Amino acid sequence: MTDGLFRLPRERAEIAPGAVHVPGWLPPARRRELVAACREWARGPVPMRHTALPGGGVMSVRTVCVGWHWQPYRYTRTADDVNGARVAAFPGWLVELGRAALVEAYGDDDGYAPDTALVNFYDGAARMGMHQDKEERSGAPVVSLSIGDSCVFRFGNTENRGRPYTDVTLESGDLFVFGGPSRFAYHGVPKVCPGTGTGTTDPESGLGSGRLNITLRETGLAGPHRPSRGPLGA
Repeated sequence: MTDGLFRLPRERAEIAPGAVHVPGWLPPARRRELVAACREWARGPVPMRHTALPGGGVMSVRTVCVGWHWQPYRYTRTADDVNGARVAAFPGWLVELGRAALVEAYGDDDGYAPDTALVNFYDGAARMGMHQDKEERSGAPVVSLSIGDSCVFRFGNTENRGRPYTDVTLESGDLFVFGGPSRFAYHGVPKVCPGTGTGTTDPESGLGSGRLNITLRETGLAGPHRPSRGPLGA
């Protein structure tokens, strides 16, 4: 059985070389802190918005950025596609959280220095198509943190959007890190499971509904190019 008191524990897993899933890594108190911080960032100076794509489409997730502003397909300090304001500064405590995540995933932080966060909010209908995170000039890993509703996270290959890929269920508090040979793997979210992050599942995050995903990255824009890490981030 997998529900209620008889729910089987989820195990840490290496999904692909350099791609590590750590279930339940964020404790409830840290989830609450992150939700409160994301709410503050969403108020501005650049508000959370649906990103408009160059082809005329609009992303179903809502996004707010910290440190650097991402717009398709580049980083800027000011949100020229929203209101022209400079984005909120990237806080030191978020750097430390990113380093702790790498220690958990790889055994060391290798001098990890994230300088931007993309905060995506998914309601029950939001999805994310298969894509690569490749606007960064750094090959340092991406740290992904999940809060609230569960989702199906599709982690693919580095060549195309199709198979082979692995579907992973990400739940509230989960950590997913991808670097090394998996740094530029295609990935996406084909499904969110509404209501799974509330009630008895995660009553302490304070999110209420939906899924919050926070990805930490090194842009490589403020310093020298950082080479990619080797297998398993070594």
